[in-house]
Amino acid sequence: MEFTVVDYIIFALLLVLSSAIGLFYALSGGRQRTVQEFLLANRNMGFLPVALSLLATFQSAVAILGVPAEIYRFGTEYWFLGCSYFLGLLIPAHVFIPVFYRLRLTSAYEYLELRFNKAVRICGTVTFIFQMVIYMGVVLYAPALALNAVTGFDLWSAVLTMGLVCTLYTTLGGLKAVIWTDVFQTLVMFAGQLAVIAVGARRVGGIGRVWRVADEAGKISGIDLNPDPYERHTFWTLAFGGVFMMLSLYGVNQAQVQRYLSSRSEREAVLSCYAVFPCQQIVLCLSCLTGLVMFVYDREHPLAPAHGRASSDQMVLYFVMDVLQDLPGLPGLFVACLFSGSLSTISSAFNSLATVTMEDLVRPHLPGLSESRATLLSKLLALGYGLLCLGMAYVSSMMGPVLQAAISIFGMVGGPLLGLFCLGMFFPCANPTGAVAGLAAGLAMAFWVGIGSLVQNMRAPGGAPPPNSTAFPTANLTAGLAATLLPSTPALQSPTGLQKFYSLSYMWYSAHNSTTVILVGLLVSLLTGPTPGEAVDPRTIYPVLPRLFCCLPRRCRDALRCGVGSAAQEADSVEVPTDAMEKCGDGLPNGPAGGLAPVGVPGREEEEGQGYIRTAGAPTYTVQETSF
Repeated sequence: MEFTVVDYIIFALLLVLSSAIGLFYALSGGRQRTVQEFLLANRNMGFLPVALSLLATFQSAVAILGVPAEIYRFGTEYWFLGCSYFLGLLIPAHVFIPVFYRLRLTSAYEYLELRFNKAVRICGTVTFIFQMVIYMGVVLYAPALALNAVTGFDLWSAVLTMGLVCTLYTTLGGLKAVIWTDVFQTLVMFAGQLAVIAVGARRVGGIGRVWRVADEAGKISGIDLNPDPYERHTFWTLAFGGVFMMLSLYGVNQAQVQRYLSSRSEREAVLSCYAVFPCQQIVLCLSCLTGLVMFVYDREHPLAPAHGRASSDQMVLYFVMDVLQDLPGLPGLFVACLFSGSLSTISSAFNSLATVTMEDLVRPHLPGLSESRATLLSKLLALGYGLLCLGMAYVSSMMGPVLQAAISIFGMVGGPLLGLFCLGMFFPCANPTGAVAGLAAGLAMAFWVGIGSLVQNMRAPGGAPPPNSTAFPTANLTAGLAATLLPSTPALQSPTGLQKFYSLSYMWYSAHNSTTVILVGLLVSLLTGPTPGEAVDPRTIYPVLPRLFCCLPRRCRDALRCGVGSAAQEADSVEVPTDAMEKCGDGLPNGPAGGLAPVGVPGREEEEGQGYIRTAGAPTYTVQETSF
């Protein structure tokens, strides 16, 4: 199918408006002259744009194609993933956000140095950079490849245009431009999916008939309560295994944490987490309805019979182009929807990578860096990662079957990083040696199970896609999880031994790998000498046990704190007399009046530009927002 002039105009408008938003924020306000404005939007964002940006960050183009393909092939059981969103967003709102926000961080990995030491911080940072660099090239290349295979849309023109436009507005406009372009692109994604559902359902007799035909064909799934973790999708796998996947994304991933920290107050950050919950449910419903409409449409109007070997994501595009071909402009709208998913994901990757590189790797080694030079260097880092993304897209084009492993790496790394943060936040006895050993063990376990499962499935009949195909996973590609490890056809016989181990449902990968980090980390910490409770900064601990057993006597709850100061168990532990504080423009504490440090606190050491205050003696609970 050839695009019309109207389709190209709509697609061009997406790119022009995205660039315009970046230019607007580059030339307005503070003009991105400070590191705080460039990387944290001056900590002045409201909850609604932050919530839509949180939604768009991992709603990639691969997900827009992958989830409908999952429903088309296997039915609506995947819909139960929505049950995991409740805990998967409630826990970050009330556990991770308060800890990160009150520490006034810029990079999530600053927390690891506060809790453990600099070595753990570097390990976490390098792991995240590896994860995102591998993933962002695939997210840029994969949808362009699928679109080229179906529509003839020029592959490298699409890749270069998207990559350069995204690099432009991310480098010029900073996080504020990224968030507002995410808002715009989210609306485009909603519009594209709604257009496909509305037109497709009308052509097969309405949504009611779609549901009825799908039900008769067995595509409407009931609740499968099978507790077997080796079953690909069950209620428990999706509703509870999915919680850990959500926590790895919305709890500790730098791209999301950075958005929480850009909120004008802790309350706004928590509200953004609440607001993204209904948005996630709407996105899941739209994707599932697209898959059902596609299934019914394919039964009555077989999609591209000459392309019977097309992969599932290509089938989604064949469906869309077939349904919308008589409506000029709508194919262009869906392509804009598809590329909005890519733009929102890779722009978040550029910005978060620039942030962790600047705050975790550059600033600690260049403490005398001036504000103007630091801001310029942050912009150059964003530009550099944008160009690196284009290079990774080219590398992806030469990977062939290895491309699936590249996608899987994202999911393999997310679980161990979640485990590392949970180890530090929930277990005061954990020490730096245990943290590093736990992270190494978690990554080793993740790659062992992940790569082993991938190799096993590629050896299975029909399990390996042809080189450079777009046979991407049909499950939650929003997270880039190791759904690529799933076989295309059901196993002919029940696996045993290691094969059984490799058959663990991909939805449990984050839980399995994060648990490995915690268990190994605790064991090594106990063997090498646990951290004394009095040596732990109470601000870095979430007292999960005292709160879970809040009905116990106070003496028992004190024992459960493991010696950590009692201020850690109070939600409002950071309390400073209002008359001793001077408020900044956004209503947040900005240090003592006159900018002078409180006297009488021995061993106080302020780390300029890091957004926190470290103490050598007894911890002080004054939160100060340092200027960058």
